[in-house]
Amino acid sequence: MDKQFNVESDGQIYLNHPKSDKINKIISVCESLMFAYGDLISFKDIQAIFKSKSIDVSLKEIRYSLELLKERYKESDSGLELVIIDEKMQLATKSDNYDYISLYLHPIKKKSLTQASLETLSIIAYKQPITKPEIESIRGVKCDKAIATLLEANLIEEAGRLDKIGKPIIYKTTEMFLKQFSIESLKDLPVLKEDM
Repeated sequence: MDKQFNVESDGQIYLNHPKSDKINKIISVCESLMFAYGDLISFKDIQAIFKSKSIDVSLKEIRYSLELLKERYKESDSGLELVIIDEKMQLATKSDNYDYISLYLHPIKKKSLTQASLETLSIIAYKQPITKPEIESIRGVKCDKAIATLLEANLIEEAGRLDKIGKPIIYKTTEMFLKQFSIESLKDLPVLKEDM
């Protein structure tokens, strides 16, 4: 039998209140969205989805519903767990199963970036959007291999082409770059002491 919870105004979860049909619907929709989307989904996005269906759902009800769902996953033998980070939710595999998952997925072993790749990545991060000729002008050497490595690692991506002779490709950093270096946005990059 499911534990019963009550969400007080501060968002803390306490035992004792029954789940309603509305809460069950929130749980069902959230679980479906997380399964289908696969990445973090904000509570406000969930609220907006319900609003578009003319259903008024508070952030408190969403928090409450997700705590119930999180508890359900904890108590079951499911290979999934509900992760909640800063008012965002995501379904994830249980960390206990990582060894099994990695055996099946055969991940490419992460290679350390070379000094040339790191220099190229730094230039792109600070000067983006930027073309290969501009990067090479700053570095003073060719950077084909470094760019290929960074593209393969999904740390940079093509952001279009410059409207000039030769139409060179423009590069910029990706969300993976932000995740890999634990940066929330490009504004969080350290300030340079001198221009590159």
